[in-house]
Amino acid sequence: MTESNRAARVVRPARTHGAAMDVQVPFTADDVARTRFAVSPMWEVVTSFRLLMLSAVPAPYDRWAARVRPLVRSAGLDTGRLADLVPPDSFLADLLNPLPATAFPSLADELAVVRATPAAHLEADLDTLEQYHGLPAGRRAALLADPAATLDQVADEVERYWELAIAPWWSRIRTVLEADVFQRARSVAGLGAAHVLNELHDSVRWDEGSLNLVQRSCRVTKAGSGPGLVLVPSVFARDRVLTRSTPPDPPQLAYPARGAGTVWEPQRAGRLDTLAAVLGRSRAVLLAELDSPASTTQLAERAGLTAAGASQHLTAMRDAGLVSAHRAGRSVLYARTATADALVGAPG
Repeated sequence: MTESNRAARVVRPARTHGAAMDVQVPFTADDVARTRFAVSPMWEVVTSFRLLMLSAVPAPYDRWAARVRPLVRSAGLDTGRLADLVPPDSFLADLLNPLPATAFPSLADELAVVRATPAAHLEADLDTLEQYHGLPAGRRAALLADPAATLDQVADEVERYWELAIAPWWSRIRTVLEADVFQRARSVAGLGAAHVLNELHDSVRWDEGSLNLVQRSCRVTKAGSGPGLVLVPSVFARDRVLTRSTPPDPPQLAYPARGAGTVWEPQRAGRLDTLAAVLGRSRAVLLAELDSPASTTQLAERAGLTAAGASQHLTAMRDAGLVSAHRAGRSVLYARTATADALVGAPG
């Protein structure tokens, strides 16, 4: 970003407290023509982090949360900078969801934008967070004392959170998100954008040139925004739609992806015998047990193997590109790769 961009004043759309409302956002023909889809790693970060902070995580995310929550807490991420910017409900810091530059930006791409966020944007987000949720004066002052350092800390925490909570499942998550984008883009070509907008969620309706969002607690506006609308599928959005309206960017709308629940379904066992004939029974069982990331000790117990034997098999499969290893504190968690998912018949 240029220095002039850094110095620019951040203009926020009006936000309200209390009861939700219906919001009508007028769109021009140009806006409709520039509506596009994007898969955003950062949207998965904020939606999953918020879900993880619930006292009781609903199915089908409960197994994922049970494995991830202790790791996140052990890393101190539940009380860090990221937690300051992603409260349990309502408004979250817009800076965490920069405008996707492409249809499939990488996490590194999006974190580069987060790190370069103008100080005025950070301050505006903190003002709104304080308005909605309240921030201890000392906490807010600490966040603003050195904005560049704060943003670096936030980005570092996101990277750590990603490794613990998202990376082991990312191949399956991305498969679902890309499939959603492909299916809806095909529907746009065959049935038109209005039809697709009406199918996104019960709270989203297209009617006579306006996008209608039902029961929103924050206003969404096109005033001062860039042309178009960015539609972002999310595995962790559950049953709700989240919005980002930060001029001069076009609005973003994150919606529940089709097939999101399949990411967490236990894998089918139909191919186990066939896979065992190729890899051997022990390695086939270990792969089947990796519905979610697990340590060598956990996998050994589930598969009825010694820890040394499980470790030997996991090392061989890692070298073959069938599993990946992710350090989590003092443990190493193994996860299936996309290749192994295909071998065991993972839903996708």
